Amino acid sequence: MFFTTLIQYTVKFILMVAVAGAGIFLGKKLRDRKDAKTTGE
Repeated sequence: MFFTTLIQYTVKFILMVAVAGAGIFLGKKLRDRKDAKTTGE
């Protein structure tokens, strides 16, 4: 019982960390693109 709950929370935590990491990566990528576009003008 305890271990199944622990595994569930661990999987949810890993998924949330992955989504947050993807959001940060995507946001940085888009910001770099916008900065490059602004500098080019």
